[in-house]
Amino acid sequence: MEKQTISKQRIAEHGEVFTSQREVNAMLDLVKQETERIDSRFLEPACGTGNFLIEILERKLQVVEKKYRKSQLEFERNLVLAVSSIYGIDILEDNIIECRKRLFDIAEKSYATLFKKKTKNEVLRAIRFILEKNIIWGDALDLKTVGATPHQIIFSEWSFPFNNSQIKRRDFVFAELLPNEANKRNQPDLFSANEHISDLGEKVFLPTETHSYPLIHFLRVGEEEKHD
Repeated sequence: MEKQTISKQRIAEHGEVFTSQREVNAMLDLVKQETERIDSRFLEPACGTGNFLIEILERKLQVVEKKYRKSQLEFERNLVLAVSSIYGIDILEDNIIECRKRLFDIAEKSYATLFKKKTKNEVLRAIRFILEKNIIWGDALDLKTVGATPHQIIFSEWSFPFNNSQIKRRDFVFAELLPNEANKRNQPDLFSANEHISDLGEKVFLPTETHSYPLIHFLRVGEEEKHD
């Protein structure tokens, strides 16, 4: 459970506030269908210790458990997919550390409850690695990481393009996903530059990736630095 009290200094300096579980659930119920889609992506730009992200992941995992509890491989793939759909940014490092831990603990508990001693360390390693890439210590206002060497926030997209055990990672610069930022620089924004017309006659945006990684088995995610 997230800490209920927040220091006046943190409130004054960072605008940190506590959102109760009742408020979180009420807001997420407005997009209930999306929270129950395993691959539907969510970004919380001021995630704190993860109250919103925790509830989203729990809802997704309820679906994973219900649909795939009889197949360990299918459960593992969809567990990784559910975790990989959760993104967060926070300016406070301790919040990021706690948010990652809370999300990991929920995923690990769901996995261990169903498969007990059959759980694989490789699955847990993949989840931990993905959370390190998706939950970022940064400033969502200036779009950069926080720390000794700030740089542009980069998010990874994770997918199973062939519906098998091969996972694909593609990296995108967060700033380029925001059209207003490009407009401020008096440049064509990525949305307008890459707009296409769908079969339904609607404008759709195809973002530009900064790096694409080779397909690998999802159990190999995080096993070595060379594919980071």
